[in-house]
Amino acid sequence: METINIPDQAADAWQDILQITAEIFHVPAALIMQVKGDTIEVFASSGGKDNPYHPGDKELVWDSGLYCEYVIKTQKPLQVPYALEDPKWKDNPDVSLKMISYLGFPILLPDEKPFGTICVLDSKKRKYSDTYFRLLSRFRDMIQHDLELLYMNQTLGESYRKMSDFLGDLQKLKGIVSICSYCKSIKDHQGCWHPVESYLIDHPHAQFSHGVCPNCISRIEM
Repeated sequence: METINIPDQAADAWQDILQITAEIFHVPAALIMQVKGDTIEVFASSGGKDNPYHPGDKELVWDSGLYCEYVIKTQKPLQVPYALEDPKWKDNPDVSLKMISYLGFPILLPDEKPFGTICVLDSKKRKYSDTYFRLLSRFRDMIQHDLELLYMNQTLGESYRKMSDFLGDLQKLKGIVSICSYCKSIKDHQGCWHPVESYLIDHPHAQFSHGVCPNCISRIEM
């Protein structure tokens, strides 16, 4: 799938989702992360002085040990209540930013390939209830729905452009006219031949193919 362009209106709506998430969950960081090749980038981040993540921040994602890497690879949600007590997560890169608890969900493109994640991180031990779990899942679904609409609009726009180009080519083909290889007279759609100067005045955008007008044929055959 080609890259989906995220318009400002959608990005602003996603930013609102993150702000609401951070306030409801009482966390310093709510993020939408985007995979770009071998890196993962902060696409959007909730505001707040205790949030160490900023839009545009990026890290290598594969074999990085990041929480989000696991979510992207497995395409499953991940909850880490307290990384410092979990051998699998105690040395992950986010711990260096004091983000020791995590809840994240995968965000998928319409073709099921990863777009990234939506996640919340906290600097203290957290185990989120089923209500929080379902709420973040619902926010993830809203973002995926936006991506589906954006993909359809982008695909339809590309199809419209190709159709317009095709119709334009047809119009150009309709404008191809015959020009005599000898005297340069031009044949119109009714089969009549005209001096090149007068024809071009009336048809400045015409394209030409070569032929031989009757007068020249008669001279050639003599």
